[in-house]
Amino acid sequence: MESHIVKVLATEYLTHNVKRFVTEKPAGYSYTPGQATDVAINRPGLESELRPFTFTSPVNAGYLEFIIKIYKGHNGVTEKLADIVPGNELIIHEVFGAIRYKGPGVFIAGGAGITPFIAIFRQLGATGAHPNNTLLFANHTAADIILKDELKTFLGDRDIDIIRYPLPGEEQKILDKKLIAASAGDHAAYYYICGPDQFTADMIGMLHELNVADQFIVFEQ
Repeated sequence: MESHIVKVLATEYLTHNVKRFVTEKPAGYSYTPGQATDVAINRPGLESELRPFTFTSPVNAGYLEFIIKIYKGHNGVTEKLADIVPGNELIIHEVFGAIRYKGPGVFIAGGAGITPFIAIFRQLGATGAHPNNTLLFANHTAADIILKDELKTFLGDRDIDIIRYPLPGEEQKILDKKLIAASAGDHAAYYYICGPDQFTADMIGMLHELNVADQFIVFEQ
């Protein structure tokens, strides 16, 4: 299995539990926006603890970027990533993933499932394309929203937040068939889904009930 050791160039927290990592980019390393790679920490005993993370950097950038939700209390890889600082090293592997842009549509993300869509939106912006896409972004609270300002810049009024536990005065929307159908309007050809397994299954079920054919549903399989 192909692997590369890359130095971490920068890190920062984007929310209370989501951390951004910028790393070196190996020569000739390429991917399609929406794809991912397995990542490990280059420390003794951790080299084989691989976890999949999506690239969020534009493909022509001279660096790689990952935006990763940190889960503490599990002694897992992401908890260890919380301690990673510039100068440390990660190990990245081969590129994989079924999520890629096929045309205008509705993007449905649950939490950190937004990451492949960030890469797609950034790439569309870098090429000067501004297609009629809509984002339905589900989170527990408004504080959990990743890159809210950037997403609003890309999508404007078509950036729709669905907050499960809104604060008093915050608007509450329900991510259901009615909202999906209304968001699609008459322009959506494709439906892109990324999030926890149950979230993805639920969204696919709703799309099937809306008579959306499988060839128009894009998700990680």
